[in-house]
Amino acid sequence: MTTTPPAPLAGIKILDLTRLLPGPVCTLHLADLGAEVIKIEDTGAGDYARTMGLGAAPGEDSYFFRIVNRNKRGLRLDLKQSSGVAVFLRLAREADVIVESFRPGVVDRLGVGYAVVKEINPRIVYCAITGYGQDGPWRDRAGHDLNYIATSGVLDQIGVADGAPAIPNLQIGDLLGGALTAAMGILAAVIGARASGTGRYVDVSMTDASFAHGYSALLSVLGRGQTLPRGSDDLDGGLPGYGLYRTQDGRFMAVGALEPKFWHLFCDAIGKPELKPRGLMRGADGERTRAALETLFTSQPLDHWAALFERVDCGVTPVLTFEEAMRHPQLQARSMLREVDGLRQFAPPLKLSDYDFAVRSPAPKHEASGATPAVGADGAAILREVGFADDEIDMLRASGVI
Repeated sequence: MTTTPPAPLAGIKILDLTRLLPGPVCTLHLADLGAEVIKIEDTGAGDYARTMGLGAAPGEDSYFFRIVNRNKRGLRLDLKQSSGVAVFLRLAREADVIVESFRPGVVDRLGVGYAVVKEINPRIVYCAITGYGQDGPWRDRAGHDLNYIATSGVLDQIGVADGAPAIPNLQIGDLLGGALTAAMGILAAVIGARASGTGRYVDVSMTDASFAHGYSALLSVLGRGQTLPRGSDDLDGGLPGYGLYRTQDGRFMAVGALEPKFWHLFCDAIGKPELKPRGLMRGADGERTRAALETLFTSQPLDHWAALFERVDCGVTPVLTFEEAMRHPQLQARSMLREVDGLRQFAPPLKLSDYDFAVRSPAPKHEASGATPAVGADGAAILREVGFADDEIDMLRASGVI
C-alpha cells in the first residue's frame, strides 16, 4: 500500500512576531509547506495589516491581512509585561524557528532576543528581517521597499531611456529580500540544526538581498567599468530583440527573441527577413531596427499580434493586465489562484511531488470578547499545548497579557 508522505515542513514550529508584508509572506510560504506558524500580535492594534487597504470594514480584517496570513494560528501577547515574556519563552522552548522584523535591538530590550532564547533552546533558528541589517551605519534607519531598492542601486536601473526611475508595483525588497531570502536562510539553518543540534541567527537585510540580485548591473560594471543609463542595457531596452513595443490600441507586446533561432522566426513571422542580422545590434543599426519594429507594431492592435505569435513560438507575448493574467489558461492550468475565506488568493509558487497544497485554515480571526473583537482567537488552545492550565490562561487574560 502506498502512503502519502507528510507535508515537507510538518513538525516545524514557528513563532512569528512579524507584521505587514515581508515577514508574514515569509512565514506564509513556510506555513503553506506544512510548518505550524503561530502568529503573535500585541494586545493593542496587533498587526497593522488588519486595518490597511481594501476590505477593512469595521470589525473585519483587510484583504491584505487575510491573504498573507492563511494557514497560521493567532495568539495575542503583551511582551512589555514580564509575564508576557515568560509566556513567550515557554513557547520558545518548544519552537524550531522565531521570526521577527523589529528594528535592531528591540527584541533584546523586550527580553526575547536570540541570546536569551538560545540559552533555553540551543537548536532555535532565530531570523531577524530588517531594512539594512543588524550592523553598519544605517542599521537603525527607518525605511520601506522603495528605500531599500533605491539604496541598493536597483531602482536606478528600472525605467525607460531618458525617463525617471519607475516605481515597480511589485515590492522587490520586501518580497525578494524580506520574504524569499528569509525563507531560504531559515530553511538552511533548520537543516543545519537538525544535523548538529545547534541553531543559528539569521540576519536578513532587504537592502542586501536587493543588491545581491543586481546581476545585470554588476556585469556591466565588470565589463564596461560602469552601468549604462536605464533603458539602454542589454535586458532593459538596449537590444531591439528584447524589448517592449506599443501596439495600435496603446497596449504593448513583449519581444524576448534573444537567441538567433527565435529572432529569425520572429523576422519571418512579421515579414521582415532583412532584419535577421540586426537583432542583437547596438548603436545606429540597433536604433534603426527598433524604429522599424516600433512602426510595424503600431500598425495593428494587440489582438492581431497576440494571435500571430500564438502560432509562432519565438518568445513574443502580449503584456497582460493583472486581471488578464488571472484568467490566463496557463496560470489557471497551474491552479495559481485558490478560493480561501471567500477571497481569491495565490497558491504557492512551486509544486512538489507527493504534496498537494491545502489551506488548513484562513487567517487568524478576531476573538469575540463581549461586543469587542480582539486578535488572538487561537491563544487559549496554543497555551494549553505548552502546559498552561485553564486558570492560568484566565489570569493571563484578566491581566491583559493575552
